[in-house]
Amino acid sequence: MKVLGITALMILILMGVVGAAPFAYITNYDSNNLSVIDTSTNKITATVDVGEHPSGVAISPDETKAYVVNSRSNTVSVINTTKNKVIATVKVGTYPQKIAVSPDGTKAYVTSFSNNTVSVINTTINKVTATVPVGNFPFGVAVSPDGKKVYVANSGGYSTNFTGTVSVIDTTANTVAATIPTGNNSLGVAISPGGKKVYVANMAGSSISIIDTISNAVVSTVKTGRNPKGVAVSPDGKKVYVAINPINSLTGAVDIIDTATNKVTATVPVGKAPSGIEVTQDGAKVYVVNYASHTVSVIDTSTNRVTDTVPVGKYPIEVAFGNFIDSNVTDPIITTNSTVTEDIKVGDIASPSSEEINAVELNNSKNNNSESDNGNSSNENESSKNNSTPGFGLLGSLVCLYGGWKLGKK
Repeated sequence: MKVLGITALMILILMGVVGAAPFAYITNYDSNNLSVIDTSTNKITATVDVGEHPSGVAISPDETKAYVVNSRSNTVSVINTTKNKVIATVKVGTYPQKIAVSPDGTKAYVTSFSNNTVSVINTTINKVTATVPVGNFPFGVAVSPDGKKVYVANSGGYSTNFTGTVSVIDTTANTVAATIPTGNNSLGVAISPGGKKVYVANMAGSSISIIDTISNAVVSTVKTGRNPKGVAVSPDGKKVYVAINPINSLTGAVDIIDTATNKVTATVPVGKAPSGIEVTQDGAKVYVVNYASHTVSVIDTSTNRVTDTVPVGKYPIEVAFGNFIDSNVTDPIITTNSTVTEDIKVGDIASPSSEEINAVELNNSKNNNSESDNGNSSNENESSKNNSTPGFGLLGSLVCLYGGWKLGKK
């Protein structure tokens, strides 16, 4: 009975954590902090102070760390996601914008807008170990699912006379293996789950360039609403979500592209000046960061409607998701030192436009780049809010079920 009790409790604990909802991490540009949203309740559970003017954010594959790019400080803050504390600060290139982490979690790639480079961070030691020259004014960045390539969207500038490009970095050699012409002012970049397609948002071109990763060529161009910036692909690869910023409109919107036809099939109104956009790991929701509304819009992907609006900090820019344990994990195996000889049967249980303003910041940063190197200093910044405990409600219910079963046996 003791073995049964211990085994059942371990199973229930694992199921409770695996069923936990993801957390959304939002960078707030003018608040100089990070908002942490529990996506099961859409409530902010923590606020973490970071560097000056945070922009990009990415979560490590094991979801224990969040990496925040501080565009004015020229640094990346490394956050422990369990404690919601900054544990390291890494100096990178000037006026950094976006960041992506390799699938194995050992590298992070940061675009430096004003010096046309990508800083490669070794995440084990939290130091820049390589700097890769890329195209003009790099902005968005994404890593291929196999970790062999990094795709960098080079905006080319803020004038419509400049054509954007995508630099393809070979991660083994840390050199640019190909440069692909795209559209005017390429900003956002996202990769399909299988790694066969790359979607690039061309802000001034009001379009999405679709790159075939085998041929390294644009194979299709999809016209979207005005000023697309953020782009995200659904986990099943069937939809692409694009944050657009119509001129003289009180609200922004999200265009939804069907990847089978490369056509915009729906447009969902959201807040003003949407920028960052991501799809939850289960594909059920899209989180859209509204820069000028200081909010996050939550879209239900089954209805294409906004179901919630979450107030965050001042001028939010980017969003990334993380779980403590992957929600797709199945058939957990638990071993013990004893042999269980009696079966336990349990019933069915059901198992996170601003570009002109950024351009001004670029000009300011060029005149004020005297930041001191912070290296790996540990900034033990306390989160100002309480942390949530994932899956506790489910765990408590299942423990009660087990207690009832044991009492019945007696």
